[in-house]
Amino acid sequence: MPLNVAQKLIKSHLVSGEMIPGKEIGLTIDQTLTQDATGTMVMLELEAMNLDRARTEVSAQYVDHNIIQEDSKNPDDHLFLESAARRFGLYFSRPGNGVSHPVHMQRLAKPGKTLLGSDSHTCANGCMGMLAMGAGGIDVALAIAGEPFYVKMPKIWGIRLTGELPDWVSAKDIILELLRRYDVKGGIGKVIEYYGPGLDSLSAMDRHVIANMGAELGATGSVFPSDEEIRRFLKSQGREEDWIELTADPGAEYDLHEEINLSELVPLIAKPSSPGNVVPVSETAGEKIYQSYVGSSANPGFRDFAIAAEIVKGRKVADGVSFDINPTSRQMLTDLAKEGHIANLLSAGARLHQAGCNGCIGMGQAPATGRNSLRTTPRNFPGRSGTREDSVFLCSPETAAASALTGKITDPRTLDMAYPIVKEPDRPTMDADMLQEPLPVEKAREVELVKGPNIASIPEMASLPDELDLPILLKMGDNISTDEILAGGARVLPYRSNLPEISKFTFEIIDEHYYDRAMIIRSQGGHAVIAGYNYGQGSSREHAALAPRYLGLQVALAKDFARIHWQNLVNFGVLPLTFADAADYDKLAQGDRIELSNLREQIKQGNQVTAAIRGKGYELKLTHSLSERQVNIMLEGGLINWVKSRRQMLTI
Repeated sequence: MPLNVAQKLIKSHLVSGEMIPGKEIGLTIDQTLTQDATGTMVMLELEAMNLDRARTEVSAQYVDHNIIQEDSKNPDDHLFLESAARRFGLYFSRPGNGVSHPVHMQRLAKPGKTLLGSDSHTCANGCMGMLAMGAGGIDVALAIAGEPFYVKMPKIWGIRLTGELPDWVSAKDIILELLRRYDVKGGIGKVIEYYGPGLDSLSAMDRHVIANMGAELGATGSVFPSDEEIRRFLKSQGREEDWIELTADPGAEYDLHEEINLSELVPLIAKPSSPGNVVPVSETAGEKIYQSYVGSSANPGFRDFAIAAEIVKGRKVADGVSFDINPTSRQMLTDLAKEGHIANLLSAGARLHQAGCNGCIGMGQAPATGRNSLRTTPRNFPGRSGTREDSVFLCSPETAAASALTGKITDPRTLDMAYPIVKEPDRPTMDADMLQEPLPVEKAREVELVKGPNIASIPEMASLPDELDLPILLKMGDNISTDEILAGGARVLPYRSNLPEISKFTFEIIDEHYYDRAMIIRSQGGHAVIAGYNYGQGSSREHAALAPRYLGLQVALAKDFARIHWQNLVNFGVLPLTFADAADYDKLAQGDRIELSNLREQIKQGNQVTAAIRGKGYELKLTHSLSERQVNIMLEGGLINWVKSRRQMLTI
């Protein structure tokens, strides 16, 4: 049977299950990626597993999120991560080397491989002909230890690209067009595969831009073929020997179909406060801005910065506008400087920041209160920028640069200039000095882990009780993001390795009194929360499951869940249940009590769960979608307990 690219990648790595959409499958993982906001917990989990050496082909630990050093917490964790990478046999990318996704693409990504990362935008490396997926940190820790990654077999959604992008329209507008059509739930349960003649004009980095924001559609991953363009890219990086051709077979089919004619696209923009709130830039033109921001893993390429530099060359940024330039890799920054683009940006009035995630994750560059910020970042969820009442728009580098010049949202096609032609360097700078290679095994075993005072061990988690009587501590609406469950930013992320401290920020964007209420009833059996559709969209950070669990969360009840957060809830022993009838959501109120009896047997016997609402005289019909393996994990109280139980059984 002819196979598409995604099917070839899955079939070649399948170790359990069948390739039937919706059924759980196990996949071998070739490469892993961790970053510092999630990696500290991963390294602690590896230590708890007594891992001697990473069992993947390649594992890399990046420091790109928490690079502001306002006190000792971040640098202490950087030292811990470096020592852990050396001890366990990982590559280590030092602070200032750049954002994990483009650096991994430049130096380590290989067509035909699987990549699992504790960052939801790991899917960006699907541009290289890889099956690249985001996951919770503990799933990545298990992959590093040589365990398969379990996921529900996705449907393969074929997106046929035709035509060629017009002037002033770029790759960001392609993924924004998909978000305009399908919103933030459109990719749930799917791997998106791009094909067709429109690919011929898209560079490897253009494809990275598109694959990166597949996460905003909720997709399991985004896949591009490994063709001559990928060969060209790897050759430019001095790695042509890593290239293999990987394309769909003639006659390959897709479960779902869509087509985008690139020639018909116009500049697009996502309005606050969702990546799916997309309209043509022309509809928002004229709104004043405070900030225009170029960079992030969603626009990490040389051309993304160079096109902005050419647009503002010889001109000045409008008064009152902060034009922020956030380089995505040290290698890229060096090339931009050599070509004169950095000088042009600075002369126009831009502010140059260090290579890293920076404002994308709320680490600096927060906008002023009540002012509009234009960003080439992938997300604009409430509060993600570091400002609680932020007003963030997502756009292309062309729109960001044009708007910086005028001081208001501007359709770049209206500028009085020809569209600049940008050419990438034929021989990009090769600089891997800040990406340290793994130590040999014997030297690695001599390394001691360096733990600062801010690192706290993960507390013991109890197994799932058979009887639960839980107050509903919080009721929420649709599309609640992990940024709203547990914020990022400079206030919060320095506590990523200190669960008791980071838990104090849980749900503060939604309800600033949640923590206090949770602590009062924590010892009384815990609590439940309720949400609408797509609960837990966005970042893969497992703290958004782990911190509520620490505060006593036992059950999360929603109309449906985002994939990674659902998996994180299971991994940490929080039972994710959905309404059999979504209308029952309206019958429940914050403060109601849910009673669950014979719960352990209920989830073992099938996917139906019955709950009573105390004092209201009716029962709820609920469902779960746990596999048999996940039921056992849930009964044990989470993945850590399950792993310990398996090891104890093996030693008996």
